[in-house]
Amino acid sequence: MKSQRVIGIAGWSGSGKTTLIEKLIMHLSKEGRRVGTIKHAHHDFDIDIPGKDSHIHRTAGATQVLVSSSNRWALVTELRGSDELSFENALKQLTPHDLVLVEGFKASNFPKLEIYRKELGKPPLYGTIPGIIAVASDCSVELDPNTPLIDLNDFNAILHWVKAYCAWSS
Repeated sequence: MKSQRVIGIAGWSGSGKTTLIEKLIMHLSKEGRRVGTIKHAHHDFDIDIPGKDSHIHRTAGATQVLVSSSNRWALVTELRGSDELSFENALKQLTPHDLVLVEGFKASNFPKLEIYRKELGKPPLYGTIPGIIAVASDCSVELDPNTPLIDLNDFNAILHWVKAYCAWSS
């Protein structure tokens, strides 16, 4: 397996980040690529189901609970006052992939594709956060001449850019 590539998908809420990530995962996985994701949540979240044993173990005070079956396994770690994972440490938790798509961790410096929609009425993130190396937009955006501007409504162009960034043939 070649070295693992990372691309963040950045943009304002409602710009279509999750939809784009879903489409990229579906297309790249069908081509045999191993795609992982990291999603940063800004608030408390729960993946346990209250009443299930794993939830009972965690709420009783377990620092880690691993649930395993023949179809999947999951490891839940309670921070219990410890620091939140940095982007770098979150990435280290994943097994190797051909590509890791990241939603969140905007302030961390790793390569990002910005999704920009004029209709949201907010300014582009380009130039305000580190790592934006391309922008997919539904309008013209003032960019450095070396920064690609991709038509947000042309998924195949976005997919082509991702493959080119990863140095994969189409």
